[in-house]
Amino acid sequence: MSFFKRLKDKLTASSDSISEKFKDGLVKTRDNFSNKINDLVSRYRTVDEDFFEELEEILIQADVGFETVMELVEELKMEVKKRNLKDPGDVQSVISEKLIEIYESGEENLNTLNIQEDALTVILFVGVNGVGKTTTIGKLAHKFKSEGKNVLLAAGDTFRAGAIEQLEVWGERVGVDVIKQAEGSDPAAVMYDAVQAARSRKVDILLCDTAGRLQNKVNLMKELEKIKRVIEREIPGAPHEVLLVLDATTGQNALVQAKTFKEATDVSGIVLSKLDGTAKGGIVLAIRNEMNIPVKFVGLGEKMDDLQVFDPEKYVYGLFSDAIEKAED
Repeated sequence: MSFFKRLKDKLTASSDSISEKFKDGLVKTRDNFSNKINDLVSRYRTVDEDFFEELEEILIQADVGFETVMELVEELKMEVKKRNLKDPGDVQSVISEKLIEIYESGEENLNTLNIQEDALTVILFVGVNGVGKTTTIGKLAHKFKSEGKNVLLAAGDTFRAGAIEQLEVWGERVGVDVIKQAEGSDPAAVMYDAVQAARSRKVDILLCDTAGRLQNKVNLMKELEKIKRVIEREIPGAPHEVLLVLDATTGQNALVQAKTFKEATDVSGIVLSKLDGTAKGGIVLAIRNEMNIPVKFVGLGEKMDDLQVFDPEKYVYGLFSDAIEKAED
């Protein structure tokens, strides 16, 4: 049984509408990536070195990342030889199988958040301005609230004009309170107030916004260290997650940002916003493989529930849905 057939059976059995969100959200990447692979497969009668060279180019254009592409193609060559595959059509299924293997890398529960049972969970959000950080916080607040959690927001981006007001707008939309101070205030002081408020109100989850300046990495590092120090002093072990929000439409620039923030703070997961707006959705694999940081959420649209937990199998379904749906019984 082919990998496409096994994946099709698994997703069909789960009756999961989320798979369709990935399919719809990845239409631009699918048009750019999967269609090019379909064309490649149709033009070759046998799997040879020229086939793999063209495949490398397609993967690099999809922003899978040079290192990841080289690793993936080498594994594909070995797998093709091992299985004695001659038909290029058979390789398409193996590509999708390897994409999932590269992402998961033998680890389990990569997309699981470190939520504290019967205790306050603090999640810190970092990322440059304009990547959709505030929108992500608002959508995640909506998700947690819909699950019955008591949620509070902390407006720690006190430097960007309008940042506090923007978070307040989301707070009103979602129906959660925002702890804030005046523009220009010390972000660490805001976090202190937010932790105290969260405790007194018996909040389940505190979502903390931060400033997104990258002009001076030393200042960024000091600021984030101070914020984390204040939070940890009040709640040992917190923050329980540090989520870096990246704009998928920026491609390889997102990878550069990931490297900078990983040096500045202990990033535990990535939120890849605007994945539906890019034709280069391969950046998911580059971030995972080259940074060894899991993508925990992806933005697949503008609606409140379009921020989805990342699932590598549903991601591959979004990339190869046409071929998967045609998989023979």
